[in-house]
This record gives sequence, structure tokens and C-alpha cells, in this order.
Amino acid sequence: MAWKSDKVMLSNEFKINEIDKCVYMKNTNKNYVIGCIYVDDILILDNNDWMIKSTKKILTNKFDIKNSGVANVIVEIKVSRTSDELYCTNLIMLRKFSINFLKMTISLSKHQLI
Repeated sequence: MAWKSDKVMLSNEFKINEIDKCVYMKNTNKNYVIGCIYVDDILILDNNDWMIKSTKKILTNKFDIKNSGVANVIVEIKVSRTSDELYCTNLIMLRKFSINFLKMTISLSKHQLI
């Protein structure tokens, strides 16, 4: 999808992020939309529902897409929302931290037994 997505996104006023070429951004006066492509998935972020609908329409016209709804986990990052905030938790780092904490706890308990 990536090589074809460049054509589609650029022809619809998106710009490619120079740091990560799989991220596309589009700004209007007060609104923005960001498309992040990962293999054959795209995550659409915005500050306006109209921008998401417009982006989905562009993509639907050019690709066979399925709407998976609101994302809860994206590439091992858990997404939580409140009415006005978004929280992201890196599950891989959380697992590593939990394992290291458990190892440290077991190690400390062994020292206390001796």
C-alpha cells in the first residue's frame, strides 16, 4: 500500500513526514489530519470528525478498506481516552518493566532470606 498511498495522499494535499515516511499530514486553517501507515493498516488521527470522514472517503475511493472503528491497541501501544485527553501506554515497555520489577523483587526476597 505504501508506494500507491504516496500518490493518493500527495494528490489530496497531504504532506509526507520527513522523519517517518509512513506518516502523512494535512493542515487546514484550524484542523489537521494525520495518517500513519503500518504494513497494510492506516491509523487516522485528527481534531475534527469531518477531517476523518473526508480522509476515509479519499481512501475508500482508491483502496479496498475496512473500518475497524476506534483503536484500542496500535502496534503494542494501548490507547485510552477521556472526554478531552488521550493516553498511550507502551505495552512492550510495560511488560519489560513488570518482568524486571518481578526479577528485582524475587532477588530482594532471596537476600532477605539469607
